[in-house]
Amino acid sequence: MDDTAEFLRRFPPFQSATPGELAELASNAVRFEFSTGATILDVDMRDVDSVWVVCSGRVVILHPEDSALTAVPIDAIDVGGVFGFSAMLSGAAFGFVARTTEPSSLIQLPGALMRPLFSNPAGLKFLADAVSTANAQVGGPTDRSTKRTVGELLSGPPVLVDPEMGVRDAVQRMTDSGSSCVVIPLPDGSHGIFTDRDLRIRVVAAGISVDTPIRVVMTAPAETVTADRLAATVLVDMLDRGMRHMPVLSTRGEVLGVVEDSELHAASTRRSFVLRRSVALASDSDELALAARRIPGLAVDLFRGGTEATAVSAILSVVIDSVVRRALELEWSANPSVPRTEMAWLTLGSVARREAMPSSDVDSALSWSDLLPDPLGGERTRDTALMDLASGVHRILTACGLPADSNGALASSPRFARSASQWRTAAQHWLSNPFGDRANPAGDSGLIMSSLLVDGRVVWGNRELHTVPQVYRTLAEDHPEALRLQLRDALAGRARLRSLRDVLARRGGTFDLKSHAITPIVNLARWGGLSVGLASASTPARLAAASGNGLLADRDVKILTEVFDLLQRLRLGHQIDQVEAGVPPGDVLVMAELSAIERSLLGDGVREIAAVQRRVGYLASNVGVRP
Repeated sequence: MDDTAEFLRRFPPFQSATPGELAELASNAVRFEFSTGATILDVDMRDVDSVWVVCSGRVVILHPEDSALTAVPIDAIDVGGVFGFSAMLSGAAFGFVARTTEPSSLIQLPGALMRPLFSNPAGLKFLADAVSTANAQVGGPTDRSTKRTVGELLSGPPVLVDPEMGVRDAVQRMTDSGSSCVVIPLPDGSHGIFTDRDLRIRVVAAGISVDTPIRVVMTAPAETVTADRLAATVLVDMLDRGMRHMPVLSTRGEVLGVVEDSELHAASTRRSFVLRRSVALASDSDELALAARRIPGLAVDLFRGGTEATAVSAILSVVIDSVVRRALELEWSANPSVPRTEMAWLTLGSVARREAMPSSDVDSALSWSDLLPDPLGGERTRDTALMDLASGVHRILTACGLPADSNGALASSPRFARSASQWRTAAQHWLSNPFGDRANPAGDSGLIMSSLLVDGRVVWGNRELHTVPQVYRTLAEDHPEALRLQLRDALAGRARLRSLRDVLARRGGTFDLKSHAITPIVNLARWGGLSVGLASASTPARLAAASGNGLLADRDVKILTEVFDLLQRLRLGHQIDQVEAGVPPGDVLVMAELSAIERSLLGDGVREIAAVQRRVGYLASNVGVRP
């Protein structure tokens, strides 16, 4: 036992362990001897509640479909190396094959003792470094560019089959194409998926006839992802949900292919995964706040480590989503009178677009099923009970360092808490009254409310209850005048280096990066997406979808996308500096603090945005839209 403790002490993450922790680990360690080619962990092992440490010899991590002894490994684990921690932390299947390449001695350590060790700073650093320094997959260093999207990782078209096709024929299609799954388009526009694992468990092990229609044994609706999503964030989602395959869709909903977790493992960072697991394991609001307070530090580490700004924003959005979900679960468990399947919590704004910054607050909305009874248990009305739930959630989020929207876009407000049919009716009203009712000046502005809700994304509950995007997907065909007003509103906020307000306030030495540069792109992209039937999406995805819509040329889309990337990089760098200095992050730049190159790039970028706005405005004026 003393020898084991001394051995562990020499290697991370055990170097930070106390003598008592090392002694307890050593006393619970189980030593195994393996011959060459022995399998330690396999793809279907789901009871992985331990980690393994190599004492002598070598272990390689292989893709499950590449199991030959001569296969090129995804990773190699030498003496002192640890593996199996991802499956232990996520509670999912291992997903790969761990195999010895020579006679090897290994020790197995229980998860109950390892989880606390991984939650301290040294353990977190180990987990981040362990992935970022993984060995080559094929003939060179693994590409870990976090800017790569899942669309770029697709190696071929999907295998699509009819729901009525028999399992035998579907499996034959899988075999012929060399695929590990088939995708089944369904009449309602969703998709099912059937994988090689489903074949083993749902068909062979269950004794189901291979002539059974594939719809009987498929998983539906399948979780899908759009092609513009960054690999870094999709991997975290898949690990958290225990998924190995995810169909990738175009912005128009067409299946482009299927991405596998092993492909993402070779192209993404997992630094945020550990923090997200800490969030998920929080047993109360205090533990959740303690975990969430590490979010700014995560942003600093990612950005200083060379991660692209767009990837940092996307990862922050994923982590914030996880905090919101955990806050909802904690608050809901204290008052479970609301069926989870009968409500939906929507995140709005930049987090919904997966463009969060350290300065981002939390905009939210609630939607619930019209079938919910009223009153909803006790003496409280249904609406009051749901908004009380939202108030509790926002109290937890505020304690987590995620403040509520200062403009009142909160699920605890009656304006942002309605039934699904009320939201649909409201959206239709906004189309007819984009500036609000003259008889009720305090009423909702259709343009503002639609902009908020079209961006909305369901992060907890029933996705079908978010009904506003459904109304706006046919905007171009059914409400062309409303679409023109959306464009006019998008062009009204001109990109500029100095506004009249800046001049009057004598703020010539500062620049509001969000208001004067980023928001004009976001608004123009939102209109562009709606012009082609795309509602909720990221700003770059909306621009790409709108390319060539008659007013926004391919060249304009390329310019706006590049400038948006530049501005987000400047914005994040500015806020990271503020976080490190202990200053609340914000969007107002002091021009004198920028380098000459940054000032030049910023000026050029703003002029490019303004030029695109002028070109689109000129073309729009020919069809009756005058900004």
